[in-house]
Amino acid sequence: MSKQRAKLVVGNWKMHGRLAENAVLLQAVAQGAGELPAQVRVGVCVPSPYLAQSQSLLEGSRVAWGVQDVSAFTHGAYTGEVAAPMAVDFGATLAIVGHSERRAYHRESAELVAVKTQRVLEAGLTPIVCVGETLEEREAGSTEQVVGMQLDEVLAKLSEQEAARIVVAYEPVWAIGTGKSASSEQAQAVHAFLRARLAAKGAAVADVPLLYGGSVKPENAEELFRQPDIDGGLIGGASLKAQDFLVICKAATTSVAG
Repeated sequence: MSKQRAKLVVGNWKMHGRLAENAVLLQAVAQGAGELPAQVRVGVCVPSPYLAQSQSLLEGSRVAWGVQDVSAFTHGAYTGEVAAPMAVDFGATLAIVGHSERRAYHRESAELVAVKTQRVLEAGLTPIVCVGETLEEREAGSTEQVVGMQLDEVLAKLSEQEAARIVVAYEPVWAIGTGKSASSEQAQAVHAFLRARLAAKGAAVADVPLLYGGSVKPENAEELFRQPDIDGGLIGGASLKAQDFLVICKAATTSVAG
């Protein structure tokens, strides 16, 4: 009964990288991605200083590139901030907003994440809007309430046409960098809830890509990607190793074929 959608796998390098090792990684990912079927899209979100390198090495390849955050402002006296149009200057097409690490360490509110989503869309980029609950919230039975509020805050600021251009990533905070992943059943349940929330915004929004993020590894990727409402992954640590990342991308291929 579930609709077959293309898969999207995006690497989030977080605060990792140096020019020499980046070059090896990007070239390997570009080569490997070229062997994937058209229904599997691949991207990497790199630290902003490496946007120019990413553009140089990935232009013309199957791999899209982007940033891990943007400013809520387009320009001005905001020292240290990076505006979405600046990323566009380097050929970026993706921007992560609302990652749990930004929400936790930088106290980003749901309102701020919604504003950043607007800035990303205005610049012509695709926002990857992250939502997720802490372990305490899951144990309290508040998962749907938490992720629903986080998503609703964003959708409330967007038209149906704008909302249809976003990507949503469910990343349970308790599974990020811990080596502990949500089971495929747990992840699918939240994705199905988010899918219904998106569909309520309008028919054009129902098929927005829903990614899972949270200790996705070569060993569990295929099972996760086979779930009917999981359209790919937002990959952290495993995206820093070309072989692991490409195995995960190939797992998306298997789930499309299967």
